[in-house]
Amino acid sequence: MTLIVQKYGGTSVGSIDRIRAVAGRVGASRDAGHQVIVVLSAMAGETDRLQELGSSISARPAPEEMDVLLAAGEQASIALLAIALKDLGHPSRSFLAHQVGVRTDADHQRARIERIDTAALRESLASGVTPVVAGFQGINGAGRLTTLGRGGSDTTAVAVAAAVAADECQICTDVDGVHTADPRIVADARRLDHITFEEMLELASLGSKVLHPRSVEFAGKYAVPLRVLSSFAAGGGTLITAESESMEQPIVSGIAHAQDEAKITMSGVPDVPGVASKILGPVGGAPIEVDMIVQNAGADGLTDFTFTVKRSDYARTLELVRPVGAELGARSVSGDDQIAKVSVVGVGMRSHAGVAMRVFDSLAAENINIQMISTSEIKISVVVAERYMELAVRTLHEVFELGKSEE
Repeated sequence: MTLIVQKYGGTSVGSIDRIRAVAGRVGASRDAGHQVIVVLSAMAGETDRLQELGSSISARPAPEEMDVLLAAGEQASIALLAIALKDLGHPSRSFLAHQVGVRTDADHQRARIERIDTAALRESLASGVTPVVAGFQGINGAGRLTTLGRGGSDTTAVAVAAAVAADECQICTDVDGVHTADPRIVADARRLDHITFEEMLELASLGSKVLHPRSVEFAGKYAVPLRVLSSFAAGGGTLITAESESMEQPIVSGIAHAQDEAKITMSGVPDVPGVASKILGPVGGAPIEVDMIVQNAGADGLTDFTFTVKRSDYARTLELVRPVGAELGARSVSGDDQIAKVSVVGVGMRSHAGVAMRVFDSLAAENINIQMISTSEIKISVVVAERYMELAVRTLHEVFELGKSEE
């Protein structure tokens, strides 16, 4: 008998019919001899609806009360699934955060899980009852409800799987696995049978929407095998595990892209120690997340400094850095919110030279100008004009032959 944690997202439980279908899938797993713990998101659109309700009451609603409000979405979905399971003859019980013991820190709306008390879950399983757990929520040391922020239900599922030492954590969603590129852009994008935690973390951080980076990081830390499956179709999905020495790794496993990018350039600032800190200090204090950073080699005592942020933070970032530019005597402070980031990812890069040149040469052949470059040992990211993003993704996918079937 294997122990599986199955997580279903908002689209998977977006209607009563879909909740019944999930109950059927969970029941089939039980009939196959598995023990199952289910973790659910709120029904599709419900969290946004509750967020709008809170915002209609106050322009700045109290975070601790918003957590209570938002947690109501998962409470509804777990109760509905438990009802559906019982209706099919499968004993089940719904669990809210405090009932299952998901303990978090006190940071409302972006809390981090500290531990999970597994006694209630194990007791439920031992008695033949399927636990249905509310994702996205926890309880802090003061006994107040907290929510985990973006990717919260995935993170709950992985944390529960780690705590109970599950054989596998299955993320059941509206795609059939992790692909070599976005199938909406690349027609022959191929579903990967397996991928490493490192590669998946890079892909998720660089724009792939299949999993949130936080859940992948958690899974890698606690060595929880992750499998991405479709909630709506049969198939083996994609297994995400630690790198195995016996696995022959491809040079590149996938192409990721991020369209919500913007860059800021401060030209002609003093080339002295501390200038980067001075420029980025107000940005980090906002807080605004900075991604790629390029500082040119100095000439005549001056340098140019460029960095990227999310497009939604573009206007605010310009407001923050323009006074700094004036203080530093910069020649200009300019920006561009029509850029995109395209990345190639693969653990095979560690043992293969020349990957960067293949990237640069192939983009040059398509007359695509590279504005910024960032690398690690398993990824190469380039910033290009947004209008060339899809062409860049398709070009790199073809150059690295990712559409070909594995032999």
